[in-house]
Amino acid sequence: MDFNKVDFYRSYGEYHQLPPSDRTEIAFAGRSNVGKSSLINKIMNRKSLARVSSVPGKTATINFYTLDNIYLVDLPGYGYAKVAKSDKQRWSGLIEGYLHDSRELALIFQLIDMRHAPTADDMQMIDFMIQSEIPFAIVFTKADKLSKREREERMAGFAKEIPYFDEITHIVFSAQTGEGAGEIRDIITELGE
Repeated sequence: MDFNKVDFYRSYGEYHQLPPSDRTEIAFAGRSNVGKSSLINKIMNRKSLARVSSVPGKTATINFYTLDNIYLVDLPGYGYAKVAKSDKQRWSGLIEGYLHDSRELALIFQLIDMRHAPTADDMQMIDFMIQSEIPFAIVFTKADKLSKREREERMAGFAKEIPYFDEITHIVFSAQTGEGAGEIRDIITELGE
């Protein structure tokens, strides 16, 4: 799989606009400002494929990217409080519509900021994927911001905070250093074959 040949396909702001699912899809989910766009850019060796913003809640659409014969799907971030209620409802409908639709969804990379315990929204998403039997892997972002000791403490915390933690594939990732990018590429390659 040639990760240098990924292209932006389309953005969709409403559930009813989503195209039918005609190929394998791998989605990226997580709260606002967790680093989804930075992760996508890093694994694709691009600086601005996915738009990165320091303002939480900037990705308000589902963004599709083509990579060989698969779609990479960047879901809007959830959990950002300073957004109009109507926008929150639209985002919620968009994400829920996508997840409840019968799509060729092979995996969701669930991103969680490694510096903090999972939020209530993170846990709700994890519970939903477990209950719905949607395959997922957890990516702990912003790993470069923690010391070795802090990392060990957070991983011990996650083991207690996240149900079935030992059974879930989890990857420590840093958009700054590239740590974990190879593991994510390997999973995408395997699912795209």
